[in-house]
Amino acid sequence: MPPAIEAARWVVAGLFAIVLLIASVSDIRYRRIPNWCVLVLLALFIPWIFVGPQVSVLPAVVAFAIFFAVGVVLYAFGIWGAGDSKLIAAVALFVGWNRLLQFLFVTAVAGGVLALAIIVLHAPRVRAMLNMRAAGASERNVPYGVAIAAGAALAVFSGLV
Repeated sequence: MPPAIEAARWVVAGLFAIVLLIASVSDIRYRRIPNWCVLVLLALFIPWIFVGPQVSVLPAVVAFAIFFAVGVVLYAFGIWGAGDSKLIAAVALFVGWNRLLQFLFVTAVAGGVLALAIIVLHAPRVRAMLNMRAAGASERNVPYGVAIAAGAALAVFSGLV
């Protein structure tokens, strides 16, 4: 592989990681994933097509569509936030079919660990919030964007090494 392509690949992957980090911090602090983060990820997919390892555009777009549709359904039922739905669809473009199961597994495990950590660290608050069903809805959820970012970073970066 030419050194210029390899350097470009790492630049795009680095920007991908930075955007995921910003989305994660925002999700932890505000329980919101900024739309601009998702838009930047979508824009980064264009150079990724040319420099990413074994990128196939049609399966990536199909994965995006499937994840977006599932995310919309999960959002409609109140299981996920809108930002989580958009973020998982955007990162599905980068993950690729061959790392899709790895991505989903790491995302699920990271989400479970994150949920357990929240319960352990904030046990009295969690009990109080569970007893008050209508109050504090935005604070009862898990910042699942962090788990999505962890799964995406592992899947994408394991494909680069």
